[in-house]
Amino acid sequence: MQTESYDIFKVLSVNTRVKIINLLKTKGSLGAKNIAEILNITVAAVSQHLKILKQVGLVTSERKGYHIPYILNKDALENCKILVSDVCSCGCKKSVEYNDLDVLKKYEKELKCELKNIRKKINEIESSKD
Repeated sequence: MQTESYDIFKVLSVNTRVKIINLLKTKGSLGAKNIAEILNITVAAVSQHLKILKQVGLVTSERKGYHIPYILNKDALENCKILVSDVCSCGCKKSVEYNDLDVLKKYEKELKCELKNIRKKINEIESSKD
């Protein structure tokens, strides 16, 4: 089944699903019970959200006995990123084509902030490995 762009946006319009994706992104493979405990919602609710995320291909799972760990489908997530960048109006995609100095300076400032946040996260990860 081919997932349409609007299906992805519809699925990601639910805050709990975005939280689940962020959990899987930061913590790796998790079961529905673990996700429910972290988000403080019922396992049944998590299972329904995971079912929908799986239907559009954003997560995958493989049964291991009684445990069913869920992981992000990184290719699908990358496709989402491309999809969003196609409709993005912040100027990131065609910033080099702009001749508006104010727009370019604003975008430069946003990029510097983003790089600062990335550097901070890298430092945190490196420090935790020591």
